[in-house]
Amino acid sequence: MKRLAVLSAVLMLSMSPFAPAAAQSGGMKDTDKGMDVKMDKGTKKSQATSHHATGTVKSVDPKKGTVTVDHQAVASMNWPAMSMTFKAKDKKMLEQLKPGAKVEFDFVQRGNDYVITKLN
Repeated sequence: MKRLAVLSAVLMLSMSPFAPAAAQSGGMKDTDKGMDVKMDKGTKKSQATSHHATGTVKSVDPKKGTVTVDHQAVASMNWPAMSMTFKAKDKKMLEQLKPGAKVEFDFVQRGNDYVITKLN
């Protein structure tokens, strides 16, 4: 019993330095008013942004629905001229394409893929 009384006294004394801090924190409520932050993950924007490029068809894979294009620089993506493979939004877009054909196209980014949405 004596031990319980000593433990209670020690506990009360050890908590006493925190009492003033707890009392003062009452004035801190509602400090977050007007701080409605909405995070934009950017996925809708990146999927909606269309880019334009011109280039020469290097190869076409109708089964995979892809085309490799040696394209000029794409300023909207900060890309230099390079050769890369794009997916086609619709495989039918690739039916008339042959290596060596000059093309103009619009594309969007979808995840890790670049998808041609319009092909001239």
